[in-house]
Amino acid sequence: MLGAEYYSSDALVLASDMLGKMLCRRSADGVVRRYRITETEAYLGEEDTACHAHRCPTGRARVMYRAGGLAYVHRCHMYNLLTIVTGPEGHPEGVLVRGLEGFDGPGRAGRELGLELSMYGSPMSPEGFMWLEDDGCRPGFTVHPRVGIGYASEEDRARLWRFRASEQ
Repeated sequence: MLGAEYYSSDALVLASDMLGKMLCRRSADGVVRRYRITETEAYLGEEDTACHAHRCPTGRARVMYRAGGLAYVHRCHMYNLLTIVTGPEGHPEGVLVRGLEGFDGPGRAGRELGLELSMYGSPMSPEGFMWLEDDGCRPGFTVHPRVGIGYASEEDRARLWRFRASEQ
């Protein structure tokens, strides 16, 4: 299990590092399922116009201002998505889990994980609902511009902050 120190790094570093990690999810009946992360996207602070915390430290993005290692579960259209809060307290940043092995897209990944808004702010640890484990898998990856952020500045839309594991 990856501890608090892991999540204290910045989102841009962790977005590529999370590829290949196992996202573990404990269900209400105690069963743990493990999913390999295949795609992520980084969001870096108020200065990033694509970040939910860009305009306001209150509302749904307030959890992003806490120290890394929390689940920011939020709704987008009809799906619940998972952004893992990263970095130091006071600087809002996080890594959106965009894909799991067999489940491309953040909505499909969220549905498979059974994400609920009540999980908002829960710790990324076995004491919570989800956590990350490192089994040594280090896939190659490709970088791409982030998607679904038409509201962001042109500069932020062009950033190569989306990471996708390469086929082995």
